[in-house]
Amino acid sequence: MPLWDSTLSGQPRIGGFLERLAAHPPNSLLLEGGTAGERLGFGLFWTALLNCRAERPPCGACPICTQIQGNAFRDLILLDGGEVFIKVEDIREIRSTLSDPPSGSGRRVVILAEAQVLEAPSANALLKSLEEPCPGNVFVLLAPSREVLLPTLVSRSFTLTLRWPRADREDPELRDWMRALSGFIQSGRGAFLEWTAKKGGVDAPLAGRILGEVQRSLVQTGYGAPQTDLAHLLSRLDATAARRAGVIADSAQESLAAGANSGLVLEWTAVRLWSLAHGRV
Repeated sequence: MPLWDSTLSGQPRIGGFLERLAAHPPNSLLLEGGTAGERLGFGLFWTALLNCRAERPPCGACPICTQIQGNAFRDLILLDGGEVFIKVEDIREIRSTLSDPPSGSGRRVVILAEAQVLEAPSANALLKSLEEPCPGNVFVLLAPSREVLLPTLVSRSFTLTLRWPRADREDPELRDWMRALSGFIQSGRGAFLEWTAKKGGVDAPLAGRILGEVQRSLVQTGYGAPQTDLAHLLSRLDATAARRAGVIADSAQESLAAGANSGLVLEWTAVRLWSLAHGRV
């Protein structure tokens, strides 16, 4: 069974849209939302759509489809920011490859998974390739949301939004933290700051999940489709305050990645979101 079958069955609307889009593929495709696995599944599906030679691609069984699933296809370049740090040298090496035509009769596909980890030098090097595309090459950017990418990368990409998962439904610990955060933003009281102040109460991975859920809630709010309790709460912010909330969440993620104390980062985030919600800034 092709790797992308479970992805397609979970979100068939996106699969159908990609099939129609394949007739005139954009130079850069951005897939946001969903889980990291779903985004990657659709990235591989898109690669197969553009290269499988079956009458109705992708067949999932031919040598090309098999090679794509095993990351052994010569016209697939996959860099996964969730596994390795994507350096500016990696992007420059890709750019040197793009000057050569694809090996096969389809398209060379460059997938940048978890592209939100791209730092400014790497993102700017990638931007040059998007601004000066070489024939026969297409890019796929995979990220939780467009807000975590360089705006110029987003503006040069055709964006499709996968259905966002409700991580808090499957993660009781995260659900409790998000409930506490929502309560603090509403009232300025509750257990949230007690938990963050407790020594060893929150580590970096948990803090990252909490901040990721904040960012996901902000994206839902921006689309006018709040699903989480926090998203409903943040939907009351005006446009200026919502943008500030996004900056707060992004800054918190950057601080966490730089090694800042997890509890202090979450406390800082909560207090500033409370201030926004109550018009104190």
